[in-house]
Amino acid sequence: MELREEELTRYILPLREGGSLPLLGEASDGFRYVIKMRGAGHGKKALVAELIGGLIAKAFKFRTPELVLLHLDEVFGITEPDEEVQELMRKSEGLNLGLHFLDGAATFDPAANSVDPLTASKIVWLDAFLTNVDRTRLNPNMMIWHNELWLIDNGASLYFHHSGRDPEEAALDPFPYISRHALLPIADRLEEADKLMRQAITPRTLEKIVDLVPEEWLSEEAPLTELSAFADESAKGPSAEERRAGYKKFLTKRLAESHIFTQEAIRQRNMLK
Repeated sequence: MELREEELTRYILPLREGGSLPLLGEASDGFRYVIKMRGAGHGKKALVAELIGGLIAKAFKFRTPELVLLHLDEVFGITEPDEEVQELMRKSEGLNLGLHFLDGAATFDPAANSVDPLTASKIVWLDAFLTNVDRTRLNPNMMIWHNELWLIDNGASLYFHHSGRDPEEAALDPFPYISRHALLPIADRLEEADKLMRQAITPRTLEKIVDLVPEEWLSEEAPLTELSAFADESAKGPSAEERRAGYKKFLTKRLAESHIFTQEAIRQRNMLK
């Protein structure tokens, strides 16, 4: 399991549909990418969630855009006339995250596009596992590309890292936000999905995925209120390795206790009837 690293060579335009202002750009490999910037929104944490969530989805054999580490040079964007974009680029020097651009893809519409119940149940399970709050009917973050379903945008996953919760405690969250999931109404095979998904991934795979997170994304300073989520309080905050260990604890514990969020999803679906 590896990640390519490329240089961002051309900025094309801002994608203002998203709240974090991702950019469309071209990299040194000649391909176009949707670029999630470290200087936007929730900063590096959003990149961590996007990377971990995307790689876990890929490990489960879902179709997801290739993830590439993109280096943004300090002189890039100096001539950009849009002050908002120029400031974003200035704050995002270094490693950012690119998602291969699905040219010509159409946004998934739950009313027009069909998904079989088992696939829907697996996607609901995945998002409950990742605590992804952003795959709703209003914003499904799913695309139809070449007549196939693709999952995009996992930056709103792992929301425990924005709080002061202990990772292993947070892993036991039943995740009631699954009630808003775009595919919950047709996800009537959740117990089967739980069994299949647990068989499809191991704690070791989850740990390998977390190990791919660049150290510089984990080394940001944190307010004292956040420190208990990863380590004992200290003036400098948790180290990168302590943060990395926190993500591993969360994911492995959540996998082991998947019945908690599976039963909550079933309960929330029954309430829709």
